[in-house]
Amino acid sequence: MARILIVEDNAQLAYGLRNNLEIDGHVVDVAEDGARGLEAALSWEPDLVVLDLMLPQMNGYQVLRSLRDEGLSVPVLILSAQGEEADKVMGFRLGADDYVTKPFGVLELLARVSAILRRVGKDEQPLRVETFGKVEVRLEQRSVLRDGREVRLTPKEFDLLVALVRRRGAVATRIQLMKEVWGYPASILSRTVDTHIAELRRKLEEQPREPRHILTVHRYGYRLRS
Repeated sequence: MARILIVEDNAQLAYGLRNNLEIDGHVVDVAEDGARGLEAALSWEPDLVVLDLMLPQMNGYQVLRSLRDEGLSVPVLILSAQGEEADKVMGFRLGADDYVTKPFGVLELLARVSAILRRVGKDEQPLRVETFGKVEVRLEQRSVLRDGREVRLTPKEFDLLVALVRRRGAVATRIQLMKEVWGYPASILSRTVDTHIAELRRKLEEQPREPRHILTVHRYGYRLRS
């Protein structure tokens, strides 16, 4: 599919992004500072650059300005802990295509990546559909059908469901789900995941109190059974 360059000095975050983008079928390269990111963008010619702002050597604004000065029109998605309007305006004025504020859910970021790639004609895969029981999950359309009828999910409920679907039966811990869907650091735990799981069961299971598909793994997390 697409060639994606991640310019990010946080090794753990870069690894997580790379892993998830590769699961989606993309070819991914990582640069850990601004200077190397600029060099990689110029030599590798990626289809998309995911660019942090707070970088060693050159900050993200400098990298973006240099890319545009070199005449490269490659789409750029900015990642930043700086969420002020002025920061976003600066990014867009320099030629960014999208701006995501940290912390963010990985699945939200993947959706934004897909949207950018569709706009530039680099994401031409057929619409992906996953099924379990009588439920059909249309990933690109962000819609869910049960018995052929649309089920209304909140954005976070849908992202949580996708996080389970993508694991194809493997277990997801609460910490993993909090990080992927809500963007919270691993140190934060709450009942948020459990509450949203209960809502998914209510909307998608025939007998929510005795679920057949959205299963609890005691003291660990959840998994989806087809």
